[in-house]
Amino acid sequence: MNATIGPDLGLTSDQKTIAFIASVGVTIFARLLFGSLCDKIGPRKSYVYLLVFGALVVAGSAFAFNWTTYFISRLAIGVIGASFVITQYHTSVMFSPKIVGLANATTAGWGNLGGGVTQALMPIIAGGMAAWGFASSEWSQWRSAMFVPAIIMLFVAYLYWKYTKDCPAGNYADLPEQRPQSKKGEKGLFASAASDYRVWVLFLMYAGCFGMELFVNGQAATYYQGRFGLSETSAGLIASLFGLMNLFARSTGGWLGDKFSVKSGLQGRVRWLVVVMVIEGLLLMVFSRMSILPGAVGMMIFFSLFVQMAEGATYSVVPFINKKSLGAVSGIVGAGGNVGAVFYAQYMLRTGTALEDCFLVYGGIVAVIGLIGFSIRFSESDEKRAIESDETVITDTKEELAVVEV
Repeated sequence: MNATIGPDLGLTSDQKTIAFIASVGVTIFARLLFGSLCDKIGPRKSYVYLLVFGALVVAGSAFAFNWTTYFISRLAIGVIGASFVITQYHTSVMFSPKIVGLANATTAGWGNLGGGVTQALMPIIAGGMAAWGFASSEWSQWRSAMFVPAIIMLFVAYLYWKYTKDCPAGNYADLPEQRPQSKKGEKGLFASAASDYRVWVLFLMYAGCFGMELFVNGQAATYYQGRFGLSETSAGLIASLFGLMNLFARSTGGWLGDKFSVKSGLQGRVRWLVVVMVIEGLLLMVFSRMSILPGAVGMMIFFSLFVQMAEGATYSVVPFINKKSLGAVSGIVGAGGNVGAVFYAQYMLRTGTALEDCFLVYGGIVAVIGLIGFSIRFSESDEKRAIESDETVITDTKEELAVVEV
């Protein structure tokens, strides 16, 4: 769609890059906000509010007519990125600790995949608007098409409101004792999360994996065009292979985190995250030195596998850091990914470093960040609570099934 929107609004390449950075940047604050909101009002209401807001701003983007209004609409649309944190919160409280890594990773991975599918479908939808008589020119096709995802978001908001609940026991509004609360004299939920060094280590690690995914998604096509002289179409198709790994790679990372925890407990999840992050960094460095196209494509796919496995592995650890402040923890760590993407983009723009050399530097940074993960520690009481939580979920499930059978 950018190929049509850009010329229509007279946007320059720099303006589109600035809009991308701003959109990714505002998601940082949105994730912090909605993470804390999940702790206070629950994921059900939080998601519905976000989806309704998203529908309004996506539809409103159809009325952008210059650089300023386009920039504002991109900022507003960036808020929708907070949906990731709400999803991670919701799956963390709804699924057993034994499979929470797989649950978190699958929902997140398919969410990222949905972004790629949307990019592919929107031009088709725009063309269909004209065929169905809803648009009379290329200028109005993309504007009309923006109402389609807006309508879908409103429909999903309705489904979420009607068919979901905040936790296995019900909704926080009906069961206030189920809502996370800080006791008198204790730190607030966000302060409790922010004062835990492990949260900030995971913040850095997520900057190293999801932040890198965002950056590579935005630069891969340009990289193949500049380094290998490919056409825009060919470079775009090759670059799309990076995102397609979300079909299974992120789920694999979360699933293996669950598996390593069976014998090694919570520290097993951490060690797996460290290993996959270090390998990710090393593969990015190798990818940056590839001068033959087939080798570069193959290494990119291999690198993508570990990037997304690292993302899944990160959120197989997050649910066990601070259960009372789960929303705040999820929000802070999730924001780390966007901070990373902004940092990578700003470094490239401000230093003028060639993209392949940026990849080399970033690979080293990611590998070092991965090693920092060894500092994450869990106490015996943390391990015990994880086991007890799992047993509680199993007991509650059996009781629910018994009621259904009766």
